[in-house]
Amino acid sequence: MTRVRMTDALPFWASLGTVPLAVLGALVGGWTVCLLPVYSWVLFSLLDAALGMNRDNVDPTTPESELLWYRLITLIWFPVQAGLLFWLIWYVPQAPHLDRAERLVLFLGMGVASGTIGINYAHELMHQKAAVERWMGDLLLAMVLYSHFRSEHLRVHHLYVATPRDAVTARYNEGFHRFFPRVLWRCPQSAFRAEAAMLARQGRPWWHRSNPVWRYGALQAVMLALAFGLGGWLGLGLFVWQAGVAVWQLELVNYVEHYGLTRRYLGEGRYEHVLPRHSWNAAHKASNWLLINLQRHSDHHYKPDRRFPLLQTYDAREAPQLPYGYPLMSAVAMIPPLWKRVMNRRVKAWRRQFYPDVTDWKPYNKALNPLPKGAP
Repeated sequence: MTRVRMTDALPFWASLGTVPLAVLGALVGGWTVCLLPVYSWVLFSLLDAALGMNRDNVDPTTPESELLWYRLITLIWFPVQAGLLFWLIWYVPQAPHLDRAERLVLFLGMGVASGTIGINYAHELMHQKAAVERWMGDLLLAMVLYSHFRSEHLRVHHLYVATPRDAVTARYNEGFHRFFPRVLWRCPQSAFRAEAAMLARQGRPWWHRSNPVWRYGALQAVMLALAFGLGGWLGLGLFVWQAGVAVWQLELVNYVEHYGLTRRYLGEGRYEHVLPRHSWNAAHKASNWLLINLQRHSDHHYKPDRRFPLLQTYDAREAPQLPYGYPLMSAVAMIPPLWKRVMNRRVKAWRRQFYPDVTDWKPYNKALNPLPKGAP
């Protein structure tokens, strides 16, 4: 185990590199509008290849008082992203040097940032106990019109990952282009049902004011109104475009994280406890800097309360390993034949390693079909 030092936290501030690139693209135009997606997708994949793996684990008992410089980047990101996004929405529609294609590519890059970084930071924040952190997470999710993700992730995904009840667990041999529309359709419904079920256990109707769906809707309406007020119809359209790109980025990562992995069914609606083996792990150094250790996903599901600097990495004896970091694996996922060629043999190896007694996997594959109405 290693100790936490302030200098160790600095590489996790790599997300701030997106800000000058977005500003440069807006002010200069031309080829510079491509810099933001290149930074997130290409640069960190190249850095992964150059820098290799980081398999060091920080002492998980490290007190929060020593994590300030790690936490600070997630706390300042909402005002940074909001300032950048809404400045772009105000500036770009009135910028004569930017044509339609340049505007679309620029906001594609903004969506990559608000998805790769913004939603990822929201994910970290919504797992915390402090109200200010959960509010920051809600604001970041509202900025990409995906507020239900908080309820779906906390009340459905973490409980039912790698089981039939989790829409976000990609089935074996399911391509991303089938997975994506299924998730967009099912997840808002499962989030709503989960919140309604919790209210029912408290003796309250689903329309009770404590249902977070009202807060989600209000925050998203504010974001849409602000985008329209600053940029008119064009600004509103660009805002929705970046939100769509951000959601696409999120669900690409969700697809990669659990593809083909299933928990053993114990009967009577019960499954084995979530273990590191039920998420794909990646120890690639650079992309874990950008993604604040999201790729140590095996430990996140095993110990969801751990803050990102304390997440542990596992070797192949305990968790399945991705061959590359998320940026490159997400690109591979967009090409289903290539994805299956890379990943299906790894899923089969995982099955042989952790469940050698299971000889027929067809029921497990079929079990991940949608559940009847009323199931959370």
